[in-house]
Amino acid sequence: MTLAIAAIDPAALRKRCEVTTLRTMRGDSPYEEGAVVPAGPWTAISDETARDLTAAAAQARDSTLVELVQVPQPTGPLAALAEPLGDPAALHLGQARAPADALTTTGNHEYGRRIGLHVDNWDRLSYAAKHTGRRRLCLNLGPGTRYLLLADLDIRAICRAVHQDFEHRYPHTDDLRQYVIEGHLVLCFRLRLEPGEGYIAPTELIPHDGSTEAQSESSTAAFWLGHWPRGTLPSLV
Repeated sequence: MTLAIAAIDPAALRKRCEVTTLRTMRGDSPYEEGAVVPAGPWTAISDETARDLTAAAAQARDSTLVELVQVPQPTGPLAALAEPLGDPAALHLGQARAPADALTTTGNHEYGRRIGLHVDNWDRLSYAAKHTGRRRLCLNLGPGTRYLLLADLDIRAICRAVHQDFEHRYPHTDDLRQYVIEGHLVLCFRLRLEPGEGYIAPTELIPHDGSTEAQSESSTAAFWLGHWPRGTLPSLV
């Protein structure tokens, strides 16, 4: 497991974290062919898993760390929310609305089909530098609850497994799809975010997506990219 989640209280993490495996989508569906999605059913994580996730955080680089955070509530323009957080070059990516009861939320804007778990590529980083990318700050604007989905392996570990020349690659969502198609086990964690809550996560490195599965209301999220040290915002866990 290369996923690392910062938590002061592993019991608090357990209360909002569940786990399943991943599978690929085939045939006629609202998903791209080969898209990777949670297999279900979801189960609560164990004490041991919570300890493993948080122990990994102590050794992780700040740029590779997942944090569940209390985000300042907007008092002015939403785009300016991240300005006082320590990275003057932070980029506001805008907002995205997810409908209620969506297994995953991200779509291919060109073709309209959902892409499943994926890695971002805003920073265009090679294998050697993929772990140094900016992290994404997300604020759940509501009205509904949403989830952050995370694979337990980062895309560099996956790239190493599917390519002999991995050192010359630019790790990609297709590597995750190939890894799952080959039958390798990947765990998927989902972390609950109520309206007003957020996360900071290495979405360039960790396969991820949003979800509103089994939620009766839609959820809109706002996003920023930046280089923030751990502990920039108070932890939810």
